Amino acid sequence: MSHPDQEAAASVIPVAQLDALAQRAIGLMRPGQRVILGITGSPGAGKTTVARGLVERLNQLLAGEQSSIERAAYLPMDGFHLANATLDRLGNHDRKGAIDTFDGWGFVALLGRLLVELDHPVYAPSFDRRVDEGIAAELVVLPEAEIVVVEGNYLLVDQKPWSAIHGLLAEAWYCDTSSDERLRRLVDRHERHGRSPEAAQAWAESVDGVNALLIESTRDRADLVISGG
Repeated sequence: MSHPDQEAAASVIPVAQLDALAQRAIGLMRPGQRVILGITGSPGAGKTTVARGLVERLNQLLAGEQSSIERAAYLPMDGFHLANATLDRLGNHDRKGAIDTFDGWGFVALLGRLLVELDHPVYAPSFDRRVDEGIAAELVVLPEAEIVVVEGNYLLVDQKPWSAIHGLLAEAWYCDTSSDERLRRLVDRHERHGRSPEAAQAWAESVDGVNALLIESTRDRADLVISGG
C-alpha cells in the first residue's frame, strides 16, 4: 500500500536492524487474525522511514507462491489531520500537528475496524503534504493484510481518545532519534514544502518542539525503543 506523496527517506535503516524488527513483528502475527503494530515517536524521528521499510521487508519475508499478495500494510495517522478550513474555524491552524488538531476519535475507530473487518477492504485517508490536506479513502487495507503497521505521533498518549489505542496494538515501538538530527530533518522537510528557512526553523523549534515534549513523555509506555537513524 504505497503512498503517492512519499518524501525522500529521512534516514537509511540498516538491513540487520530491519530484519530483526521484521522477525519480531512476524512473531506477533496470529493465524486467522489481524494484528496492528504501532510505531510512534516525535516529529522527525524517522517513524515513516522505519514503518515503510518494515512493511516492505515483511512482505518480502512473508511472500509465498502468491508473491503479489501483500500480507503487511502501512497506515499513517497523518490522514486524520483536521482540514485547514476546520483549523481556521477552531483558531488553531498555527498549531497544526498538535494533538488537538487531529480527529483522534476517528483514528481510534478505524483501528478498531481493522481488527474485526477482515472480509472486505477497509479504506483510510492519506495526507498530501504538497497541498497540506488529507485525502479521503486514498489508502486501503485489503483482506489479505494480516499485520498493519501504524505510525503516528500520539499512539501512546494517556488521554482520551488516544488512550484507547494502546489496547488495540499487539505492540508499540518508540522511534528514538537525537534532538539535533530531528531538528535538521524537520527544517529540511518544512523548507521542501514551501516555508522559508527562517519560518521552517521557527516552526520546527516552536510547534514541533512543543509536540515533541508530549510525545517524549510517552516513551516508557512502549514495548520496544528503536533507532530512527
